[in-house]
Amino acid sequence: MGWRLSRPDPPAPSVPVSRIPRSTDVSDVSIPSDLSPAAAADRPVGRRSLLRYGAGAVVAAGLATAGGLVLAGPAAAYSWSRTLQQGATGADVSELQIRVAGWAADSASHTYVAVDGDFGPGTAAAVKRFQSAYGLSADGIVGPQTQATLNSLEASDGSTAHFDFSEFYSHDGAGFSGGKVGSATVKENIRRLMYKLEAVRKKVGNQPVTINSGFRSIAYNTSIYGYATNSQHQYGIAADIVVSGVATKTLYQLGERSGFSGLEAYTNSWQHMDSRIEYPYGAQAWWWESGTV
Repeated sequence: MGWRLSRPDPPAPSVPVSRIPRSTDVSDVSIPSDLSPAAAADRPVGRRSLLRYGAGAVVAAGLATAGGLVLAGPAAAYSWSRTLQQGATGADVSELQIRVAGWAADSASHTYVAVDGDFGPGTAAAVKRFQSAYGLSADGIVGPQTQATLNSLEASDGSTAHFDFSEFYSHDGAGFSGGKVGSATVKENIRRLMYKLEAVRKKVGNQPVTINSGFRSIAYNTSIYGYATNSQHQYGIAADIVVSGVATKTLYQLGERSGFSGLEAYTNSWQHMDSRIEYPYGAQAWWWESGTV
């Protein structure tokens, strides 16, 4: 292509001792402030903090009260109004497609789950893979049990159980602003990306996934040595990830069957994944730099 799609971001400032990172092999990671003992004193522990770090880490960070851990109320769940199956259409089908997009294929395949509101064979196959992975009856019918499992992966702010929006903010402090699309579009793109990464996390044995780089503002992207002018990070449709103890080749292979149309070579210390083919402003061609592995 003449230029590389992704570059690792410059190291972020060192993480304060009072915070507990999920892994220590990537310095460019922002640890949520809700693991700070000072911040914890004024608010309860959310369900997601337990899911993400485990109760031991939460207690170690000082997130305990005299009466034990205080759990936040359940997250607001998406309201599924009907059972969904092949042939159904509508906005609820589109939401379903977003949530099972990471279960696009059983093996390396140039395919993805289209978010078009039409419950066709591809959506049904993705639902069956999701159901199988979560110990449900793999019948492709999205009834109460499957819907409850889908809802267990969401958070009340629209993010997912194991990822915070803040993990994907541009590292120059711009949040989701200053990209090649508006901030609301970036946020929705990141939400969709999170569900794909939830699938990767599940496939890698529920190990924590570190986001090395998510969204990048145009200004931040151009500050990176060797940057790509059309980096998919500028649209919020890409992430560079690391899973401690897991080879990038393994992550690349998982990306091949998780609906990612952009995969940087697995020879780096991080694995770039993006959904370029699904968006009109994304690069309109499949790009698996290491080929099919």
